[in-house]
Amino acid sequence: MSKEQDTILLVEDNHKDVLLLQRALRKTNIVNPVQVVNDGDAAVLYLSGEEPYGDRTRYPLPVLILLDLKLPRRSGAEVLMWLRQQPELKRLPVVVLTSSREYADINHVYDIGVNAYIVKPVIFNELVEIAITLNLHWIMFNERPQF
Repeated sequence: MSKEQDTILLVEDNHKDVLLLQRALRKTNIVNPVQVVNDGDAAVLYLSGEEPYGDRTRYPLPVLILLDLKLPRRSGAEVLMWLRQQPELKRLPVVVLTSSREYADINHVYDIGVNAYIVKPVIFNELVEIAITLNLHWIMFNERPQF
């Protein structure tokens, strides 16, 4: 029950978290392509279509970005600030998926335009529930802005 052509961009440097989220998506039969980049600079290159992500057939613009905050090279907050300054990309939905429960982090990313903030659960079944919710809200039912 997902729109199979809609790509999700996962910006996550922890390989274990990438595997867990991919497993949760498979468990819920979400078959959307998931592109993974492991640092903030790579996220900016991907979103701007710069090499090595210049081929939009292989690396399409995502309909949803799942963004960790604690990233090498450029933090998730810096990626979000960059994204919100790009006229052709600023409306892309961004959900922070991170381990930080710090109110300073939460408030800061809402101030700069995040759409939602989710703390990574410890229990796998809770991650499955998050995957189901993300799919229903952001992929299936959300009306997307025009780009």
